[in-house]
Amino acid sequence: MGSEAPLPEWASKPCIMGIDEAGRGPVLGPMVYGCLYCARSYQKTLSTLNFADSKTLKEEKREELFENLKADESIGWAVDVIDPRELSSKMLRKNKINLNEISHDSAMGLVSRVLNMGVLLTEVYVDTVGDAEKYRVKLSERFPGVKFVVAKKADSLYPVVSGASIVAKVTRDRALRGWVLEETAEKMHKEFGSGYPGDPGTKAWLEQHKHSVFGFPSLVRFSWGTCTAYYKDFVEVAWESDQVDEDDFNGSSGKRQVKLSSLGFTLKRKIEETESSGRGRCKFFQSRKLQQLTHF
Repeated sequence: MGSEAPLPEWASKPCIMGIDEAGRGPVLGPMVYGCLYCARSYQKTLSTLNFADSKTLKEEKREELFENLKADESIGWAVDVIDPRELSSKMLRKNKINLNEISHDSAMGLVSRVLNMGVLLTEVYVDTVGDAEKYRVKLSERFPGVKFVVAKKADSLYPVVSGASIVAKVTRDRALRGWVLEETAEKMHKEFGSGYPGDPGTKAWLEQHKHSVFGFPSLVRFSWGTCTAYYKDFVEVAWESDQVDEDDFNGSSGKRQVKLSSLGFTLKRKIEETESSGRGRCKFFQSRKLQQLTHF
C-alpha cells in the first residue's frame, strides 16, 4: 500500500525519506511501519504542512493530514502492515526473532521498496528502535549509498518523520476499525479499547474472548506477556510436530509430540515436553498407519 501514481519527475532528483511505526506496544492488532519521501528541495515546504508526532494529534486531525499528504503530488508514501499472527509466530518460533529485529527488517524493507521504484534516496531519517548508533551502522552497511540519521523522538524532530508517523498511525487505526474477526464464536465484539496492555477495556476484552483450547482470536499478539496471566485457565494440548527435530531419534524420521509448555506457555501445572511411544508419533496415527503427504 502506498503512492500508486507513476514515478514523478522529482523522484529522479536527490530525495529524503522519514520512517516511523505505529502499534509497537499494543497487545492487539498489527504493527505498521510507514514512510514518507519527497525531493530534498521540498523540505522547507514540508515543514509548513503542520505535520507532528501522530501521538500528539487527535484522530480527526491525523485523518485530515493523511488525506492532504495523499493528495500532494510532491510527496510519496508507503506502509508495511505486519499481522499480529506474524509477530507472534516470529517471536515464539524455535529460532526467535525479537521485536527489534522485526522492526529493523520492516524499515529496511521500506527503504528497499522505494529505492527499487527508482527514487533517488540520499537521506533517510528514522525513529530509533534500540541503540541509535548501532541501528544507524546497520542501515548504512545495508544501503551504503544513503545517509542515515537515526534518533530518539525523530517524529518530533524532523517533519519528514512526523509525516511518516501520521501515515503509520492512520493506517493502523483504519486497519483496526475495519478488522473482520475470523472466529465465529458467540458474543464476539470489537469493543477492545486502545489495544494497549494497561487499558481496562482491552483487559476486559481479552478476558471475554479467551478460549481454553484455542487461546485468543487472531487479532491478539499471543506472544505478549499480557496474555500470560490468562494461560492458567487453558487446557493442556499436545499435537504432532509438523517437522522432524534434527536432534531426535539419532537422525531417524520420527516425529515429536509437542506440548504448549515447550513454546513458552505456562499452564495449570509445570509439565515437561513429552514424546508419545514408538517413534514419537501419536498412537492414533500409528494404529491407522497414517502418514503425512507432501505430494498428491
